[in-house]
Amino acid sequence: MATLLQRLATCAFRRRRAFLATWLLIIAAVLGCYVAVGSAIDSDFTIPGSSSQNALDHLQKTLPAAAGTSAQIVFESPAGTRITDAKYRAAVEAALRRAQGAPQVAAVVDPFTSRAVSRDGRSALATIEYTVTRPHLHSDSLPSLVAATRPAQDAGLIAHVGGSAYGSVSSKPGPSAAIGVVTAFAILFITFGSIVAAGLPLLTALGGLAVGVTGVYLVSNLATVSSTAPSLALMIGLAVGIDYSVFILSRYRSELTAGRAAGDAIGAALGTAGSAVVFAGFTVFIALAGLTVVGIPFLTVMGLSAAGAVAIAVLVALTLLPAVVGFAGDRLKPRPDSRAARRERPGAAAVMGERWAALVTRRPLYTVAVGVIALLVLAIPALSMRLALADNGSAAKGTTQRQAYDLIAAEFGPGFNGPLTVVAQAHPGADPETAARAVATTVGALPDVLTVTPPRLGTDGTTAVTSVIPRSGPHDSATADLVKAIRARAPALATTAGAAVSVTGPTAVDIDVSDRLSSSLVPFAALVVGLALVLLLIKFRSVVVPIKAALGFLLSIGAALGAVVAVFQWGWAHTAVGAASTGPVISFLPIILIAVLFGLAMDYEVFMVSRIREAYLETNDPSLAIIRGGRQATRIVTAAALIMFSVFAGFVRTDDATLKTIAFGLGVGVLVDAFVVRMTLVPAVLALLGRRSWWLPSRLARVLPDLDVEGTALRQSPSTGRT
Repeated sequence: MATLLQRLATCAFRRRRAFLATWLLIIAAVLGCYVAVGSAIDSDFTIPGSSSQNALDHLQKTLPAAAGTSAQIVFESPAGTRITDAKYRAAVEAALRRAQGAPQVAAVVDPFTSRAVSRDGRSALATIEYTVTRPHLHSDSLPSLVAATRPAQDAGLIAHVGGSAYGSVSSKPGPSAAIGVVTAFAILFITFGSIVAAGLPLLTALGGLAVGVTGVYLVSNLATVSSTAPSLALMIGLAVGIDYSVFILSRYRSELTAGRAAGDAIGAALGTAGSAVVFAGFTVFIALAGLTVVGIPFLTVMGLSAAGAVAIAVLVALTLLPAVVGFAGDRLKPRPDSRAARRERPGAAAVMGERWAALVTRRPLYTVAVGVIALLVLAIPALSMRLALADNGSAAKGTTQRQAYDLIAAEFGPGFNGPLTVVAQAHPGADPETAARAVATTVGALPDVLTVTPPRLGTDGTTAVTSVIPRSGPHDSATADLVKAIRARAPALATTAGAAVSVTGPTAVDIDVSDRLSSSLVPFAALVVGLALVLLLIKFRSVVVPIKAALGFLLSIGAALGAVVAVFQWGWAHTAVGAASTGPVISFLPIILIAVLFGLAMDYEVFMVSRIREAYLETNDPSLAIIRGGRQATRIVTAAALIMFSVFAGFVRTDDATLKTIAFGLGVGVLVDAFVVRMTLVPAVLALLGRRSWWLPSRLARVLPDLDVEGTALRQSPSTGRT
């Protein structure tokens, strides 16, 4: 592999104009296609094969209003008055008549007819049903609904509009990415001490992003792509794109300092650091693409989008970067009096990375014990993690949907924020109305049921729908138990009531998502970790290193999940990260963190251990190899981790609650994994095991391919590059 990558680098270096022109043409073509056809981002949420999804699909055909999304309007009268006063009642009804004529509205449920009036008589809750799901609402549908409340406001009422029609705000690329880029440039300038050297990784990474993220938007015209997918692709692609270029560029500058010509230096850099980039990128790609095993379409799209961005980042680092380096040539060489040049001279004084490696390996058992205990303590909050999908309860407090959510919970009960939709499909020969009433009576007698609405018949003459309002909130365990209780009674109801019974609605969908994710977590982790262990086994030709890498990752993911729970669920310093509220962790966060963080963790494992193994092959001294590898790798791994953290930290300030939580978890995970696991525990474990760290059974050694990712062949072959 090292020789192949060296040839690729030499080709790109010599034919830099052709390579650069090709990439510019690709970028222009992708951007041109986007300008011509645009995108069709669609956050339609489906769970194929689930009970709730099957019920929704059936309702789409028989009762579209019940299958579509809905909005809620809470009308509140002034203190000391009642919403049922003639003046205010007339104003509410006038507003609802206007709401009936708003775009895509299928039906309006009058609060005075449904008796949805608060106990103190000041508030009334109206439900607005749409013919389509939330992603298919027109841009003017909700604003028109808000405008329809004008008669009520003119009469002195306060009208809050909310409901499931309002989703979490999706953050578009912009300030969040810009913050990460600016911070990354500052870190690179401190690391390299050169504006040109600091700018190259950013330049190439942004070029890759232009292709990767725009490509995701283009794919949305052919497949369903959620609004979170481009943001995740942007976040991951930017982070790894900069990091991969940094590792190669740092090695290139080291080779220049060692006296190589520019052409030879870039060949050696790509043959060594480039090999690490290929393996690291492939590992990240596998982890992200592994989300397809979960069987939830929007997660599959998120994973493949981010995986595509990573693949492009690797291609950019291997082809565009050498070409751009060819234009800079020796100008990237550190000045003779610079710190970077002095550290490469024979007999140079020990640097921070070298001293740190010596410190943590002086008493390796003590280092491992302290590090593991500290990470286990950080992971303790994860034991109490509760999972749920995001809803209006996590929206910013100043938004109308959050105000409606809080007021509904306070005045009517938390269950009104998460009504259940019970579908009864009468058997052939059975009377649908009689069957539906029997189902409603049985369900209404269950614990935690506050009220049950009268059944509504569908267009097929056999299906009826009933709304069930729980006493508990959408994320309470009692509500989940109620859904399970209704489903458990479905077989008996099929006999006694003569109807097939199913439960759907946002809360039921939430439960089905959590169940699907829980059942998929183990096979997903086994697939991702198993494939990655095979890759690491091939790369390092060691049994111990892959196992150690996987165990270290478990500590990192535990600490990251613990931090997420402490901040977003327990509320520790949640205002510092701009969280609008506290509550359950987003249900798909753990599997997303496992996918992304495992790949990124293996990045640092590959880059750190590659330098140590390279030194071990040169010296055959395991202790000296750790010290020398620490000298060469720690500074760049530190810079790479800080860059990645800065990118994630920029996205923590987004208004999108989902993206905010993912970015926070990844940021904490990267810091913990890079500084505690890879730069502290890994050297300590290698020191404890000594030569056994590189043990590989002879029979396995004969079977595994020797890819020479450390570039041994390069050190034995003559230089071939030109400047």
